[in-house]
Parts: sequence; structure tokens; C-alpha cells
Amino acid sequence: MRELRGEGDPALEYRWALPSTLLGDGRGGRVRRSTHDWISDAALFLLACGVTFISLEEIRNEPEPLLVVEQIVGALACAGVWLRRRWPVGFALVTILLSSYLELVGGASLVALFTVAVHRPFKVSGPVTLLALVTLAPYVLLRPQEDLTPLWGAAFGITIVLTVYAWGIVIRARRQLVWSLRQRAETAAEDAKRLERERIAREMHDVLAHRISMLSLHAGALEFRPDAPAEDVARAAGAIRSNAHLALQDLREVIGVLRHTPPGAADPVPDRPQPTLADLPALVEECRQAGMDVRLDLDAADGVPAGVGRNVYRIVQEALTNARKHAGGAPVAVAVAGEPGEGVSAEVRNPVWTRQGPRMPGAGAGLIGLTERAELAGGRLEHGVTGGEFRVRAWLPWPPEKDGDGR
Repeated sequence: MRELRGEGDPALEYRWALPSTLLGDGRGGRVRRSTHDWISDAALFLLACGVTFISLEEIRNEPEPLLVVEQIVGALACAGVWLRRRWPVGFALVTILLSSYLELVGGASLVALFTVAVHRPFKVSGPVTLLALVTLAPYVLLRPQEDLTPLWGAAFGITIVLTVYAWGIVIRARRQLVWSLRQRAETAAEDAKRLERERIAREMHDVLAHRISMLSLHAGALEFRPDAPAEDVARAAGAIRSNAHLALQDLREVIGVLRHTPPGAADPVPDRPQPTLADLPALVEECRQAGMDVRLDLDAADGVPAGVGRNVYRIVQEALTNARKHAGGAPVAVAVAGEPGEGVSAEVRNPVWTRQGPRMPGAGAGLIGLTERAELAGGRLEHGVTGGEFRVRAWLPWPPEKDGDGR
């Protein structure tokens, strides 16, 4: 919000030229006058004074008491222009009513009408303008002009009032447009932040859930097989150490994304290459080394887009993690196939077995996250029990390849 107010924002080079209503927070509270406001107030004050001085010629033949009242009320109305921002409607009503007979209040009443049109909605400014039009009738009848008939005097007054009101409406509409664009920018920024947080949360869940489930699997093997050969114990301990190191590295990357790293920092967080479909055999082999019975059927043409391959990798990774959590020891079949223009399909299935021993905790958000990931990529994901097997099916679009001539 500081940037929107223009504080310390180099983009607002001419901040002094903006009205205070565009430099505030948009909540409708009082805002300190800007340089633009002081210039506008001074110009409108001089305008009101100018109209008042011009009108002095019209009352030179008036009785002395009326002339004194005109001058006092006219001077007070011109001075009140400086306070019109605090009470715009009240100031406009008083000056408009006084201008129904007094000549020297006309300039201040026009300024007040303009202020109401700029700072108040139509449901307020409309009736005030209607009142200004109505008060023209007693003014034309009680103060006839020497060079104008009552009809032409009324027409001239109506033209002036409607012109001033239309000018104020245009300025108000322009400011509302600026506020609308600002709110859209704020909403877009918040949506971008939310989507980025959701993306980071999905990556953290997919990666860390896989690593931690591997740790739990190897630790469980050591717990239930304390008499295992030394080679098996060493291999399980090495797998635990390796997966713990990878989990910490993945967590460091996520924290590095969330942490603001200034340019030129001494220890920036490096970006690791994201997995693709080519890394899927390595993932399956890692699961086999952890004791899972996994069969992979990979039948996808070369040239799978990196984004599509990464999403397929994450979907299979999470499905294998769920199989380790909820169907430990059950054989798992993974099938991935795809062609340009037909999309990439991935299916992970395993028998519905009842896991023996303690159950690994889960948040229940893995499949929800996979569904969101597939939908964001323009695809779809289904999961459920079919024929005694739990299946996760996903389909992601793969655009057709273009011809050599770009068609």
C-alpha cells in the first residue's frame, strides 16, 4: 500500500500533481491536502472572487443596506471556499439557497456545486444540482437583469449550472477509473501471491511427502528387523541418511523461495533442475530399492514438454507415496503413455490391501493437490477403487507438433 500512496515510489515522479484522493488509501477518510489540492483551491478561490467582483457592477444601484449585506455575505462565501472540502454538501446547500436572491454568492455557489459533483455520488449531487436549478427561478424573477429578459436569464443560468455539474462528473468518473485500475492491480497482485503460495505448497507436499515416506519405510524396516544382517542395516541407514539429506535440501529450496534474497547476496539459494518425464525411471528404481514392488510401463514419444513431464512426474511420485502409506507391500503398476496432439496419460494402480502395523499419518490433501495440479495444467485426474484396485488416472494435454512451415 505504500507504493500505491506514492511514498518512496520513483514511478510517481509527479506526485505533487495528483489530488489527495488518489494518494490516500481509498477508505474514504480525511486525507491531507496535496500540492495539487492547494493549487486547485487557490484557483477556485480566485475564480469565486473574480465572479464576485464582476457581479459588483450588477448591484451598484441597490439600496445601501442590501449592498452591505451582499458584500459581507459574498466575502464570507468566498472565504468558505477554503473549507468546502470538510463540509461540501452543507456549504453547497447554504450558498445555493443564498444565491437565490443575493448576487455576490453566485461564484461561491458554483464552486460548491462543482465540489459536490466531484466528491459525492449522483444520489447526493443530483438533488443538489436540482436545487440549484430550482433557485434560478426566484433569482431571475426577483433580480432581473437590465440586458437580459427573464427567459434568457434562466436559460443562461441553467447552462452555467449544468456545465459546472458536468465538469465535476467527468473529473469524478476519471478518478473512479483510476481507482478501479488500482484495485484491479491490487487484486491481480494478491492473486499472483496466492497462486505462488499454492504452487510452493504443492511442491513442498509432493517432494517432502515422498522423502519422509521413504524415511519411515526404512526406519520401520530397522525397527521390525533388529536382527537383520549388517549389510541390510547399513544399506537402510544409508538410505535414511540420503533421503534426509535430500529432504533438507528440498526444504532449503522452498525456504529460499519464500525468503527475500537481495541482489548480490553472498549465499543465494541455487535453483535445482526440476524433474521431467525422463527422471521417472530413476524414481521407480529408488522406490524399488526401498523395498516396493513397482512395475513401470513407459510408452511416451520423445519431446514431451518440460512442464507436462514435470506434472506427470509429480503425479506419479505422489501416487507412489500414497501406495507406500496405505498399501505397504502391495505391488504397484505404473503406466505412462502419450503422443503429440493426443496428450499424456498416467495410471498408477495397486491392490487394496490392509496395511499391517502402524499407519503413516497423512493430511489427506495429496489427491486434492494432484487434482488441482492436473486441472491447472488443462487436464483431469480421477481416483478411486475399481475392481479391488485403487487407481489414480491422469490425463494432461500435449499440443500437436507444428510442421516445418509453422502450420
